[in-house]
Amino acid sequence: MELLRNAVRPYAWGSRTAIADLLGRPVPTPHPEAELWMGAHPGDPSRVLRSGGDEVSLLSLLDSEPAHHLGDECVRRWGGRLPFLMKVLAADEPLSLQAHPSAEQAAEGFQREERAGIARNAPNRNYPDPTAKPELICALTEFHALAGFRDAQRTVRLLDALDVPSLRAHRELLAAQPDASGLRALFTTWITLPEHYLRDVLPELLEACVAHVKERGEFALECRTVLELGEAYPHDAGVLASLLLNRLVLQPGEAIFLPAGNLHAYLHGTGIEILANSDNILRCGLTPKHVDVPELLKVLDFACGDMRVLKGESLDANLTAYRTPADEFELSRLDWTPAESGTVHLDSPGPQILLCTKGSVRLTSGHRGNGSLPHELVLQRGHSVWLAASDPAVEVRPAELDSDGQAQVFRAAAGSF
Repeated sequence: MELLRNAVRPYAWGSRTAIADLLGRPVPTPHPEAELWMGAHPGDPSRVLRSGGDEVSLLSLLDSEPAHHLGDECVRRWGGRLPFLMKVLAADEPLSLQAHPSAEQAAEGFQREERAGIARNAPNRNYPDPTAKPELICALTEFHALAGFRDAQRTVRLLDALDVPSLRAHRELLAAQPDASGLRALFTTWITLPEHYLRDVLPELLEACVAHVKERGEFALECRTVLELGEAYPHDAGVLASLLLNRLVLQPGEAIFLPAGNLHAYLHGTGIEILANSDNILRCGLTPKHVDVPELLKVLDFACGDMRVLKGESLDANLTAYRTPADEFELSRLDWTPAESGTVHLDSPGPQILLCTKGSVRLTSGHRGNGSLPHELVLQRGHSVWLAASDPAVEVRPAELDSDGQAQVFRAAAGSF
């Protein structure tokens, strides 16, 4: 049970306040801060704070004692690699439209690009590693996202409401086949449009969206999103593609799971993200980075319908778990109020990371172990702790509630147990 020091990633779309406020630093920050990484990703592994004041990379610890830190089953299943990465994601601007491959697609694509001699850090590399990248995002604030293809018939109604002259033939294409195949055909048409055509059609689309918003039409939220994306990326086919996706607004504590092939973009808000420890991304648009359309089309899942919003499964008064099909991870949330101040018992055969997001909590382990293991630790807001598989069971209870009368912890754990 040891505290972590975690890396902050300064991507341009990040917030100047959210992560700094969580960590107790002055706001606004000089530069955007987009993600706080907790885990053993080779690009920015967490640092474990030892009792003597020294620090050691969590990645180095796992390499030196995999069974001790990960447990035998996790080592057998994931080859001595921490299978998940936990993040605080803080978006003030939209991220790129993207999707992730399945395990089979990732393994095949990785080997294909290895044989082709494409450097793993090359800008046109699609598969820098051979693993899948399912992910889940749980809102800390109101969180806005595009995710999954909307029901095709509802998209036909959206196109009818906008009635953009340049898109009427495209509307007919989808109306004639309002299913996954029709969506694939329309998406493929839009994502391959030449730039000169986009320069003509996107201004028409934006004008129609302005009119729809002024009329307070049924699709006003979707239209405001198109206007925001169109301003940031005026000649990008991803603006058109966004018309096909579910527009979601998550409230704090709500989550969505993004399996392989799900086209998505986070738009605004702060959330806890947990994902498989992989860098495989197939981009669609809303980015200056490489877009490989043929490879993207191999990966995308065009099944359509509403995205399921996860409320979490209540395991007791203070513990909520977000169940997903992903073997690599499980996310849980621990909450306390003055009316619910019980103790949560955490006992896992695999590794865990805890992050305190409200108030503070007291962690008590079963015994002191080898001397480097604290018997008791108070986890303040913004602080995180590493629990190795060999650590004894830990009890978690509130130490101090925040000004709203709450304490909260998020727990990331390896799945498949």
